[in-house]
Amino acid sequence: MDGQRNKVLVLASQTKANNVAAVEALRATCDVVEIPTIDEAIEALRADPPDLMFLDVQMPRKSGFDVIEAIGASHCPYIVFVTAHDDFAIRAFDVNALDYLLKPLNEQRFAMALERVRKAMAGAEERSMGRRLARLATALGHPTDRSTAPVPADRIPVKTGGRVVVIRIADVDWVKAEHDYVSLYVGEKSWLVRETIASIESRFADAGLVRIHRSTLVNIDRVLELRPLDKGEFQVILHNGAELKLSRNFRAALPRLAGGVV
Repeated sequence: MDGQRNKVLVLASQTKANNVAAVEALRATCDVVEIPTIDEAIEALRADPPDLMFLDVQMPRKSGFDVIEAIGASHCPYIVFVTAHDDFAIRAFDVNALDYLLKPLNEQRFAMALERVRKAMAGAEERSMGRRLARLATALGHPTDRSTAPVPADRIPVKTGGRVVVIRIADVDWVKAEHDYVSLYVGEKSWLVRETIASIESRFADAGLVRIHRSTLVNIDRVLELRPLDKGEFQVILHNGAELKLSRNFRAALPRLAGGVV
């Protein structure tokens, strides 16, 4: 997932045909260890912890959550749940899982999960390096230069008509993908920005923008109501009356939208 080969543990009662391609995709860049039982997974985690773990929720006699309880959430690697059941999504995110994938695996959705893991790993490494550099600078008597500090992820510049309009992310209602651009919907206006929706999601997830569809982000503070639809989808009603759709592949966003169990 980055320059070096990460170790990945895959816990599944059986590698079904629709998951073989996903495992093979992982093998291209990672050292993959497939483990068929809960007890073996716990033993492997204690002996040689991996960087990432794919957990099947429902195993014979036990659950993937038993692995986390045995090891302790604070000692677990990054976790992605892969399951045929969407009933455990809330609990998965309670243990800080990075993602929750439903079988049969969707190639695009799986790629998104890997990208999320890659960014999480890169972010953790970057923060760790930043802390080490700050400590070193302090020890040498050279405080870090505030002018080089990253810009807070709470606003975005929009070039329009020869001027730059600064949009606060807190004011954005929702975001729609427009090929290599995105439209930021702010009240009765919309602003076109040359940036992909994946980039916007990555930059402003902590500011409250959550992906609910492959082409839609929504500001969680603008959500008024969630209405169940067919096939596990939801209609998302915003305070301004806008109606959006949360697709089945993004049900994991429900806890953030609702502020708890749905």
